Amino acid sequence: MKKKKRKLKKKNLFKLLFLLTIVPALLVAVTLFISIYYLFNPDTVIKALKETPHIFREMEVPEEYIPLYKETAEVYGIPWTLLAAHHRVETRFSTMDPLLSPVGAEGHMQFMPCTFVGWSHPTCSGLGQGGIPDSEKTDPEVIAAYGGYGTDGNGDGIADPYDLTDALYSAANYLSQNGAADGELEKAIFQYNHSDQYVEDILHYYNLYNEEFMD
Repeated sequence: MKKKKRKLKKKNLFKLLFLLTIVPALLVAVTLFISIYYLFNPDTVIKALKETPHIFREMEVPEEYIPLYKETAEVYGIPWTLLAAHHRVETRFSTMDPLLSPVGAEGHMQFMPCTFVGWSHPTCSGLGQGGIPDSEKTDPEVIAAYGGYGTDGNGDGIADPYDLTDALYSAANYLSQNGAADGELEKAIFQYNHSDQYVEDILHYYNLYNEEFMD
């Protein structure tokens, strides 16, 4: 038994020594390779580093937006991190250019015109692009008459999906009325975009933001 124990100890010791030797050697070799490659191909390396997705960059919430998220979410009784997650997924925090999708979704939070103004508008059908005149698209009275979700968040008399405050208020209004204010987040998210993958994406960022900001 003692001999077996000694053999096991020797094996474990050899394994440990092997790991302590090979791992640093690999790290040195990789670092050396990158360094040499960089010397001969600096532009390629820099470009690759810039284009490589980074999890922190992916999840980072612009600090200047957080007060507006919180203000809007408080008005509608929903988590502000849910609103931030929608903003991230819809337009990557308004960095999409233009803020108009190929199917006609408009603004910072990508509303279809018929959802923004109201599906009872006489031009609304199909996917919701409609034929709503520009003068009606941002008129709070017209939106109220047709039961839309567009909201004048900044109080300037216009409900504009291309204005960030109005867009966030409109999105919060939609999410709140479709279940988010009652804690039915998945239901509300699915109503916003009828896609299981979309729900998964929103919840992914929602949970990341909760971990980052709610601890």
